[in-house]
Amino acid sequence: MYFKSLIPVVLAALLATGARADMIAGASPGGPLRTADRIVVRKADRRMDLYRQGDVIASFRVSLGLVPNGHKQREGDFRTPEGSYFLTRRNARSDFFLAVQVSYPEPSDLALARRNGWSPGGLIMVHGLPNTPKYPRDRYLSTDWTDGCIALSNEDMLDFWLLTGDGTPIEIRP
Repeated sequence: MYFKSLIPVVLAALLATGARADMIAGASPGGPLRTADRIVVRKADRRMDLYRQGDVIASFRVSLGLVPNGHKQREGDFRTPEGSYFLTRRNARSDFFLAVQVSYPEPSDLALARRNGWSPGGLIMVHGLPNTPKYPRDRYLSTDWTDGCIALSNEDMLDFWLLTGDGTPIEIRP
């Protein structure tokens, strides 16, 4: 996909050139981009809020794993984890429109899986829609469809990408 190959270039240019702040979500007119210092996902509400110094700077609707209730316990359970994690790695060339990895599994997740003789799974991401969709866009935006990841619309994913950094804490609540 031609446009997908341009994403890293466009993002790098925006950030490196100090793009007009009023054109980027989370920025105040004439001011710098305000990145989040904390993220809270409320699974029951299908909402994600990005905070900066206690203020919500962005709020998004999310889609979750196919089995959204309960904490992820093992590979293949289609659940989105619950707990405190961090953003760890970015992938502009994923099978989805941008992807940012969440630090699952943490030591407590590994211990739980080990006690039960399971693999905890991994590669939990915040990502956009599939680059090669199998269904109409509205289905992705209105249902839970991931294997356990947190999905956003592509427009919201671009904002998320610009408003967060590696190491940003993300709390995923039931």
